[in-house]
Amino acid sequence: MEEAIAKAGSLIEAMAYIRKFRSRIVVVKLGGSILEDSILEKKLLTDIAFMAAVGIQPVIVHGGGKAITRAMEQAGLEPVWVQGRRYTDQRTLTIAEHTLVHKVNGNICQTLLDLGCKPMGLHSLSTCVLVAEKLHIAGENGRKLDLGLVGKVVEVNGHLLKTLCAAGTIPVIAPVARDKAGERLNVNADSAAGKVAASVEAEKLVVVSDTHGILQDLSDPASRVSSVNEERIKEMIASGIITEGMFPKVEACMTALKAGVKKAHIIDGRIEHSLLLEIYTDEGVGTEIIKK
Repeated sequence: MEEAIAKAGSLIEAMAYIRKFRSRIVVVKLGGSILEDSILEKKLLTDIAFMAAVGIQPVIVHGGGKAITRAMEQAGLEPVWVQGRRYTDQRTLTIAEHTLVHKVNGNICQTLLDLGCKPMGLHSLSTCVLVAEKLHIAGENGRKLDLGLVGKVVEVNGHLLKTLCAAGTIPVIAPVARDKAGERLNVNADSAAGKVAASVEAEKLVVVSDTHGILQDLSDPASRVSSVNEERIKEMIASGIITEGMFPKVEACMTALKAGVKKAHIIDGRIEHSLLLEIYTDEGVGTEIIKK
């Protein structure tokens, strides 16, 4: 009886959030080792199916870096690095695109179908909503270094995404974009998620990965920062608390907030129902980032 009462209490707590977020778009970025664990991935997608069932309009952006690395190894390709970033030639892009579209994106869509949802895969081999331009990084003496077929998202077809959401469809976006000439470019999934959230004026951006959120001490999971604003984020970047691995996620959150998204979250998808706990409870389980 006590367990049943506790469950009822949780539902009552969630009710206010369900009302607040009904008909609002929430962008969820899935990445990290979560996409390597089919059981964990299904649990997260079940959370997303629940969100859709109670009136939230989810949009999914996914990564797949580990699957790409594995596919390259199987093809006998050695990665080439330019200042810590992977150089992408045509063969590498073809493998990445095949992996992201046919394996990662296709699997997410099929699981959502099995859960009673209406997903639509959006990627470079069908309807592409991401427009990018080639990305160069600064090298020595101010020279620009070429990363090959790597891009940064500069435009998102937010109108199409809003239309799909309003029709009860869950967009599932793979991080392969096209430039204005139609050339395919590999893009960072975290950055893409930030641009997507901005384009649809999302209520929230939730970055789900295999990290506890922002930590004051990287060696201590208990040092998680529960809530932080833009000013404090800048201080943590300057002091080295936020490092390279966390920076793209934080940058995506800041992009979304600058465009008017009210809150962004970085959560650990390995925690059961972490997505629902972050959205539908008072305490949450990750790091909430707000503008002020």
